[in-house]
Amino acid sequence: MNFYVAFFTLLFCGLTLAQYTNGTYESEDSQAQSCHPDMCQLMKDFDVMKENQEDMKTRLKNCENHMLKLKKGKWKLLVVLSAKTNASAAIGPYSKDTILVYGKVITNVGNAYNLDTGIFTAPVTGTYYFTFFYHAGGEQWSHLSLIKNSKIILDSSDHRTADDEADNGGNAVFLQLQRGDLVFVRLRASTHVWGEGYGTSFSGFLLDYD
Repeated sequence: MNFYVAFFTLLFCGLTLAQYTNGTYESEDSQAQSCHPDMCQLMKDFDVMKENQEDMKTRLKNCENHMLKLKKGKWKLLVVLSAKTNASAAIGPYSKDTILVYGKVITNVGNAYNLDTGIFTAPVTGTYYFTFFYHAGGEQWSHLSLIKNSKIILDSSDHRTADDEADNGGNAVFLQLQRGDLVFVRLRASTHVWGEGYGTSFSGFLLDYD
């Protein structure tokens, strides 16, 4: 504000001096016909300054609009997975714990799921939701665990029975993940699930991210 006060004071003084010549004031007509060189340059500089100020205002507004778009665009980031097993028969039993590879991808928006390893890698830090389901024959024990990195988060299992022809199970969880965290389903040693058809699946999606 002090700058503008000083500027307009200078402008007023300059105009006053421009009208006063040899101890007398010039007429308005003579003022219109001539301009003190320094004052003319000052007025030109002022016009340039006003144009620059308007340009800065426009750039600031564009920047604000861009930031708002980026903020709104946050909710457009999609990470969605749905996959199922595609074996021709039972998967397992194995002699050791084994990552269950869901070989048929239904949806893999964001490419967070690796079809070869069966592992989901969090692309961003945020809150995710995961589910897994299985179908299995009743003659074998079934046991699946949802793993975050190396920690068991959830289990779903069923003991074998002589009079139970088939079993179905599953579980679901909300998980806070850091970027790069791994999530997968592990088949416990000496257990099995049915790999054919549509009963054994693994799904997940991103709810919100930082």
